Amino acid sequence: MTTPFPFTQGQVLTAAQMNAITELVVNDKTASYTLVAGDAGERVIMNSASATTITVNTSIFTAGQLIYVTNKGAGVCTITAGTATVSTTGTLALAQFASGVLYCISAGVFLFEAYGVAASASGLAFITGATFTTATSVSLPDNTFSATYANYRMVLTLTALTADADFTVRLRASGADNTTSNYQTMLGGVNQSGTFAATAGSNQTSWAAAESDATNLRYSWNFDILQPQIAQTTFLHGGLTFVDKAAANFLARSGQAMFIATTQFDSLTFISSVASSMTGSYRVYGYANS
Repeated sequence: MTTPFPFTQGQVLTAAQMNAITELVVNDKTASYTLVAGDAGERVIMNSASATTITVNTSIFTAGQLIYVTNKGAGVCTITAGTATVSTTGTLALAQFASGVLYCISAGVFLFEAYGVAASASGLAFITGATFTTATSVSLPDNTFSATYANYRMVLTLTALTADADFTVRLRASGADNTTSNYQTMLGGVNQSGTFAATAGSNQTSWAAAESDATNLRYSWNFDILQPQIAQTTFLHGGLTFVDKAAANFLARSGQAMFIATTQFDSLTFISSVASSMTGSYRVYGYANS
């Protein structure tokens, strides 16, 4: 049942209401969420495989109120200051099964005390991942890149292609792909016979990734995205591998790329030149800041 908070002068509580005081109401969420006044004294549980945020705004809660937060999903849940100020001596990023409590100090000031495992304790922290089937493009969830981590690692594997295809990558902000002509790309590599190939692109509307053909049984791309959430040049570097078992062919390339405008991004999109051609999976990790 709903708890009887807040109490009012002269209020008489029923036995059921007295029992409810010891039972936190649970608000289960599956997507990023902004706290409302009704969350005071309750537990907000995030349950998402993708990165999410719980946003805290001013003039919603009053001094002394508490909001309990638990992350049940595999995606990192980050407590995010909207118009309010949120401070902590620990972390605002909650890994799976981690919890914490928000203390309202005043209408616009909060303290967050995290319990359990912090998402950024050390090494690489899993943020989000998914599988896809016969897709034309694959976009990471909004807010995959946040201030929690400066740098990110993405591992993308294609297990099937329906047709020969070229691939490109675009950065995203607030749910929209960025198509301005600020992408610079340089790729180089060798095939099994030792033949070297290099490609370059400047002033493009996306990063050129590589080409592949439908007989390739595996395509793997591992790359780092450096400081996408900072308003300065965003860098990308890494390597990719094609394996064509039918033709006993192997091709490996490494590359560097950058987006030269000072733009903040929270996601990216991987795009095939052929409609409904890609089947595979991706995983995204954040590099701990310490």
